[in-house]
Amino acid sequence: MFSKSKINEPGPKQAEATPTAAPAASSAPAAAPASDYKPSAPKAKPPASLLSSDLHITGNLKTSGDIQVEGTVEGDIRAHLLTVGETATIKGEVIADDVVVNGRVVGRVRGLKVRLTATARVEGDIIHKTIAIESGAHFEGSVQRQDDPLTAGGKKAMPAAAPTAAAPASSSSAPSAAVKAATAAAKADS
Repeated sequence: MFSKSKINEPGPKQAEATPTAAPAASSAPAAAPASDYKPSAPKAKPPASLLSSDLHITGNLKTSGDIQVEGTVEGDIRAHLLTVGETATIKGEVIADDVVVNGRVVGRVRGLKVRLTATARVEGDIIHKTIAIESGAHFEGSVQRQDDPLTAGGKKAMPAAAPTAAAPASSSSAPSAAVKAATAAAKADS
């Protein structure tokens, strides 16, 4: 709100200054501030959506903008920039161009730029193009670099999700058995 009022304030001051300099041209100064205002409006980036620390959301969130989470989200989040606050807990997959984790994420993190700060706790795999992990961050999972983790990871995530849900065991033989069972079930349905 403050930025909009600051944008509006210079326009009227310019309009007031211009009529005193040229009182005969009263219609021209009115058009100049309006044209100045229109180009600045699309350039203004909306502020990040803030989910406060007392908020608990069950469900998926999707936006082309920015989100700052301070509360709890049980579901997947897709955004342009996602900031996970120190008090936040996310249980689900996180997909964003830029991901900054200060709090807790339980699930897969996919992003072009992923940054885990010293207070971060991530329990899940990270698929990234670039990654930074500060000293003190807690991370349990695997890290995989991809040139385009937002799209390429999505195609690979669907087949991998079914065996993980079917076989939560972490031994190397259990996932292969689950994959064989899922493949056999899919062939039987066909």
